[in-house]
Amino acid sequence: MTEPTIPPPDDSILRRVWKGTGLLVLGRLWGSACTLTILFVLAHHLEASGFGRFTFYLAAFALLDSLTDLGTGSVAVQRTADDPRAIGGVLATARRIRLVAGLACAAGVGGAAFVFGEAGAVWIAVASLYPLTHTLELSATVFRNRIAWGVPVAVRAAASTLGLTLVLCARRSGVEEPALFLLAIATGSASANVALHLAARRYLPRGSQEAAPWRALLAAALPLGIAGLCQQAYFYVDNLFVRAIAGPVELGRYNVGVRVMSYGIAVAVYASLAALPWLTREHAAGRLGPAVARLLQPLLAIAGLGVGLCSPWTAELLRLFGPGFENAASSLRWLLLATAAVYAGSGLLTAVVATGATRAVLAVSVTALGVNLAGNALLVRTLGIDGAAIATLATELCVAAGALLALHGGGVRGLAGVHPWRWLAGPLLGATAAWVSAGLPLGAWIAALGPFS
Repeated sequence: MTEPTIPPPDDSILRRVWKGTGLLVLGRLWGSACTLTILFVLAHHLEASGFGRFTFYLAAFALLDSLTDLGTGSVAVQRTADDPRAIGGVLATARRIRLVAGLACAAGVGGAAFVFGEAGAVWIAVASLYPLTHTLELSATVFRNRIAWGVPVAVRAAASTLGLTLVLCARRSGVEEPALFLLAIATGSASANVALHLAARRYLPRGSQEAAPWRALLAAALPLGIAGLCQQAYFYVDNLFVRAIAGPVELGRYNVGVRVMSYGIAVAVYASLAALPWLTREHAAGRLGPAVARLLQPLLAIAGLGVGLCSPWTAELLRLFGPGFENAASSLRWLLLATAAVYAGSGLLTAVVATGATRAVLAVSVTALGVNLAGNALLVRTLGIDGAAIATLATELCVAAGALLALHGGGVRGLAGVHPWRWLAGPLLGATAAWVSAGLPLGAWIAALGPFS
């Protein structure tokens, strides 16, 4: 039997990864801008507790996305990146898994809204149906395998615009119910999943194909699915602690900082997403360690620069959302440090996925979730939202350390890279950027935006 030919290292492949990352980041910047605009508008429109409940369900819906995916997206790439002929059967089975998971999610969230007597429970239940459209979104695997992100980014950007437009129309119509704004955002997300399927159909095999065995696919996907759920949980579970202990008003303020962090980690998340097919092939060729170094060194430099520039101005940034939001300034500073940790952890954990060590991914994610739960339980009562942010930082450091240990234990070598000194760029740029930023009149420039509030 002839072994598959693995292409030699090719800078053009890495350029495609960075091009894909650039497109994804541009799309994320637009999507995040739409989300921040929504938060800005609703922070001034809804009463404080209603805004807190709105951000709570935004976080809950992020968990629904992860639950519905259940690891099928990454496994679909793993099984089809080097074998395009398998895509029909793999997607058929993966869709069935997502359908069952999506139905369970919709029933759980919708039912909980009624059981706990949430205001707007009917609209929350309707909005919770949108994860079912993730069964169609699996068709976008063809774009991921090609590292061709133009169409997916354009579709997601259009959907974000639609969600923002619907929110603004509802606001202009005098809507006061937070759940209706949630439904508007869910409608935009669902439209993107449908549009992605329609765009990808031309690249999918015609006719019926035998579905891949579901037990084997689920066994491969489930560890990644649970790991993904843990990752979403340790990013959003602090909502439960903050809402219960500090109240919905503080939750709304804290979640604006979390959204800023989400905005900041876009490059790391999407670089890792775009790089997965490439890292999988590099692992097969025995070159994963140097490939990871080539990916992470510039990412950490970007992280240091961004965190350094923003750190002196957290209060001014948050004050744009209204009086009282500046109280979350110190928690945002902790979240910015957590952002830098994500830049390391995201790439390293993606490299572990590329090796096929799904149990290691699961172990790292479960451990990180445990750190996050313990941190929130111990710190939120005494430090409030600062405690939640510190727990997030500890969690992201745990992910980076755990992924590094998993790669070392799996025999991956060469992580130091060809130019080890480049690892110093992140800390040096961060310290320099913070010093320079503190001396700039950015506070006055940010305050000048105040009249728009």
